[in-house]
Amino acid sequence: MIEKFANKLTRKPKLIAIIAAILLIPSALGYVGTKVNYDILSYLPDNLQSSKGMDMLEEPFRMAATGMLIVEDMPSGYTNELINEIKNVEGVGNAIWVSNIVGIQVPSNMIPEDLRQMFFSGKGTMMIIQYENPCASEETMAAIEEIRSICNSKCYLAGFSVVIKDTRDIINKELPLFILVAVVLSLAAMMLTLESTVLPGVLLANIGIAIIYNFGSNIVLGEISYITQAIAAVLQLGVTMDYSVFLYRRFEEELKNYEDPRDAMAQAVVAAFKSLTGSSLTTIAGFLALCFMQLTLGKDIGIVMAKGVVLGIVTVILVLPALILIFAKQIDSHKHRCLIPSFERVNQWIIKHRAVFAAIAVIVFLPAYWAQSHAPVYYKLDESLPRDLPSIVANEKLKDEFDMATSHFVVMKDDFTNSELNEMENRIEELPGISSLVSYNAMLGAGIPSFFIPSEITDMCKKDGYQLMMINSKYATASAEAGEQIDALNSILRDYDPDAMLTGEAALTEDLIKTMAVDFKVTNIISVAAIAVIIAIVFKSISIPVVLVAAIELAIYINQGIPYFTDTPVAFVAPTLISCIQLGATVDYAILMTSRFQEELQSGKDRFEAVRIAANTSDESIITSALVMLCATMGVSFVSSIDMIGDICIMLARGAVISAVMSIFFLPAILCVCEPLFNKTTLNWRTKKEKSLLKQQ
Repeated sequence: MIEKFANKLTRKPKLIAIIAAILLIPSALGYVGTKVNYDILSYLPDNLQSSKGMDMLEEPFRMAATGMLIVEDMPSGYTNELINEIKNVEGVGNAIWVSNIVGIQVPSNMIPEDLRQMFFSGKGTMMIIQYENPCASEETMAAIEEIRSICNSKCYLAGFSVVIKDTRDIINKELPLFILVAVVLSLAAMMLTLESTVLPGVLLANIGIAIIYNFGSNIVLGEISYITQAIAAVLQLGVTMDYSVFLYRRFEEELKNYEDPRDAMAQAVVAAFKSLTGSSLTTIAGFLALCFMQLTLGKDIGIVMAKGVVLGIVTVILVLPALILIFAKQIDSHKHRCLIPSFERVNQWIIKHRAVFAAIAVIVFLPAYWAQSHAPVYYKLDESLPRDLPSIVANEKLKDEFDMATSHFVVMKDDFTNSELNEMENRIEELPGISSLVSYNAMLGAGIPSFFIPSEITDMCKKDGYQLMMINSKYATASAEAGEQIDALNSILRDYDPDAMLTGEAALTEDLIKTMAVDFKVTNIISVAAIAVIIAIVFKSISIPVVLVAAIELAIYINQGIPYFTDTPVAFVAPTLISCIQLGATVDYAILMTSRFQEELQSGKDRFEAVRIAANTSDESIITSALVMLCATMGVSFVSSIDMIGDICIMLARGAVISAVMSIFFLPAILCVCEPLFNKTTLNWRTKKEKSLLKQQ
């Protein structure tokens, strides 16, 4: 059946290319119609108290998106006029300053001390802005843009929503550059490793089609995260390019057996279908392991990338044969010598000193594991952004001038007595690091009669049987002090209302820290187990999956342990992503060499000769694959202004190189040493059997 399909496919290459081009149109429309989520905290599990609290802030309070505007060295009249303009901005629900509460005519020295400390500091004053829609919504982004347009240079707009706005602007500006750099560097890498100057362009065109299909089909998901948007294209390029190279290599081999290139391509398609559908399983398993994260960002990346691998295989089988046949003459007429050096002498030396290399791998394993488990990680989302961004500058001013590094929000029932509220608020204000507290009761306590408080303030603080409290803290989000403060706040709140919900950026981030600690362990176990099972089934072995997975895991530990030795914190999501992606994407290097090793053993060679041939024939493919992954991701890490994206990409690039080094320099020795064990624990290890589905180029 596959043979008949391949023959029909290769007879009309131009028709296939036209159909592939037409399908780009709905894919482009799907890409444009797919929303992008810039709020990572929204991916936290819905059952967390902090997440439930955010839902309550959105409805009924409409306070999920709350920001602060600092105005420096300007008269009160300007600030009062400005707040009235801000109230009229579409998407702004409310704006609060002292003029809302006590009136602009009251001198600042006569304003109650609690309010004065909160709204004034040195030469600056601060107002609170309440947006009507969620913090990452298009409406809130537009409102922030308009507020900035009506403010002068002495105004600083702060808050988590503003950070999201600046993050979105950076991504939209840099994303085309990511793609351009990845394509140019990957093209340069393939020029070195492939024998034709035209072939890399053809292969890149095919992968480009697969990437557009993948991004277009994301519309069925509704939205994707900005991290997925930023890395998916370059990651798909790096992961699936070797599938294209394999098809072309097989086509070249088959040309020796057929006069008609179409017949040779048909046979290459049959071989590619059998090999690539199997080899992609480990990569897909690595991505799908991310779907088991409680932080659904993992599911977002996992589904998009697993889908990308599948579409990459589909285009290699269906589209690439047509492109190669169409441009066959140009490919042949622009051939040159492959610039990858021979590793034959190196491989002979490695096999001769196999015991030393195997021992080094074993000795390094535990220190590498220890280093990766102690590598520094940061969770504060704005820490990955450039420090000169307007939102970051404003947040720093908020921290330095108003002692507001972060703001907590409490949603609780509205049936407390005044004495209970006073007691609770006094206990909260006595906690270390609390700079101010805003609530309806606190305003009454500041000496303002209830009838004097505007209805808009009352509506903001009390709705549908609930009341809202805003607690400002001196402690930065994700700091140890903030974590202790959150625990203390929850303890106090439980004494008065067991159902009270503490939320805000700091509380959500604290839950993020706890969630990621579990996610890292779970996804790592699942990815290792799934890939080990696949390898065990393919090789019908107990020992081979243990050895191959351990070899790549060592490469992963070394990769993740480097930040420990350099004392360079990486973004919290990077280790979890790398542990799954690097294993799934680069274990194919080990499988490739092991498959060839077994093939040579079954042809009657001894283990030393077999491993030498396996290494010599596998090195070029491993280097090509790793070099493309390196170039596709390393370039992004250099040009990205967002450290979180840079961290992920540089670890992917470094991981590809380390896995390649492990496979080229250490795996031959390990295979040679472990071969007697394989023979005892693997079915038909040295005897002829059906080719493994995972056998690659």
